[in-house]
Formats: sequence, structure tokens, C-alpha cells
Amino acid sequence: MKILVLGHKGMLGSDLMLRLTAAHDVTGIDIGDFDITAGDDCARVIAECSPEVVINAAAYTNVDGCEADRERCFAVNAGGVKNIALACRGRGIRIVHFSTDYIFDGRKETPYVEADPPAPLNVYGASKLEGERFLEAFSDHWLLIRTAWLYGQNGKNFVKAILEKASAVKTIDVVDDQIGAPTYSRDLAAAVQLLIEGGQEGVYHLTNRGRCSWYEFACKILLYAGKTDITVRPIRSQGLARSAVRPAWSVLSTRKFSEETGKTMRFWQIALQDYLGLTGCRG
Repeated sequence: MKILVLGHKGMLGSDLMLRLTAAHDVTGIDIGDFDITAGDDCARVIAECSPEVVINAAAYTNVDGCEADRERCFAVNAGGVKNIALACRGRGIRIVHFSTDYIFDGRKETPYVEADPPAPLNVYGASKLEGERFLEAFSDHWLLIRTAWLYGQNGKNFVKAILEKASAVKTIDVVDDQIGAPTYSRDLAAAVQLLIEGGQEGVYHLTNRGRCSWYEFACKILLYAGKTDITVRPIRSQGLARSAVRPAWSVLSTRKFSEETGKTMRFWQIALQDYLGLTGCRG
């Protein structure tokens, strides 16, 4: 297939490039190559590439920053999706787009399935939800993947932040009242490839298996990294001065993916060990 990856230098985009180029004709473009908030520019790059599949891995992901920059957040995460959908419409191009667990309010307390009603608590979640609605309204062929707590080799992420703090201080405070599923971007990229090659469309939830709090995640990061001299203190979300409210529970059910592909995602602990170089299996 001829595939165009938007945001190919980012955390997920770079892993998608690595994963897909072995079997497909893949082109990547990123910030500096085009403006996702400009409809004409989106139409230009898609016309120049003439892809069969467009993967949109470009997004405004600074959750707290979105609260102060709502206009830019919606322009990228919602308006950008509309621009891409309109540029692909009527041309038989399938769009693969990514959304977030933050479209939910965290009150369910059991894993969210694809059909659960959204109720975002922050600007970031609201912008991603509007992007979902634009995708469905303006695209002929689309695959929407919701994921959560993403980390990878490129870009800023929680794992890197914890390890950086551990090199500077001996005590780290981490919230223990937010529960989710950490997701390794390489595992997500592999699952995305399965869905693309299988021709699936519609909504899918994709994260690594299992669940934990940010506190539990931090403890495992330090344990696996051999930094046993660091103390991690559990705190409540109210103890952090953050602009955006986060859902207390945002675990996503991956049952639909498993039932339709026959594959299961790795447990988050195994994926984390892989990321830290402690296992030989890349999946």
C-alpha cells in the first residue's frame, strides 16, 4: 500500500515509519512540511502523495497547555482532522486517526468500550472528541484508534520524566488516584499495522494490557531501571498544580481488537521492560 504518515517525526509517527516501511511504500511529512490547520496545505500534500492510506499522527498533546491555548488546540486536534478528511473525501483514501482516553470522564470504573458515551473533563479531551466527530462526518473511510498513557523512544513522556527526576533527586511525588494503561508506542504501531492490513474501519481501543496508577507505573520504572535508592511518594491529584483535570479511571478495553485480529496486546510491565532494554522481544 501507498501510505502517508503525517507527523512522522513524533513519538508514534517515527515508530509507524519503522514498522510500515518494510512492507509498504511509506512517505512521511511533519511540521515544517505542511500546516495541518490550513485546508489548502492539507489538500496539497495529499494530492502530491496520492496515498491509499493517510495516517494522522500529528496532534497538540500538551494537556495542560491546551487549557491556556484552546484556539490552537482545537485548530490542530479538531480542525486539522476536518482538513485531512475533506482532502481525502471522494478519493477512496482511508484515514487512520488517533484519539485518547481523555474523551471519557473516568466515572465508569470498568474498562471503557468503544461504544461508551464520551464526556471529556478538559480542553484536550474536548478537542480530540471534536476531531473524532469531524472524522466520522467528513471521511468516507476511516479507522479511529483511541489509546492512552503513551511513551516511546522519541519525544517527551512519563517514563523519561521519571528517569530524569531520579537522576536529580532522591524523592519523587506521583499521583496514585488516576488509573490507566501505559502504552508503548512500538506495540501500538504493530497493532495499527494489523488493523490497516486487515482493512478494518471504525473505532478501536488500543493500549497495553493491564492497569495501574501513575504511582505504580513510576515504581515499576525505577525498579526495572535499577534505581532502587529512589523513594516514590503517593499523592492525590489535588496536590499537583495542574491546569487540566484528568479522569480518575481511563482504562480502555481492547477486547474488540483481540476478537477481530486474534491478537492480544502485551502486558504493560513486559512492554516497559522491553522499552528499557531488559528483554529481547520487540513484537
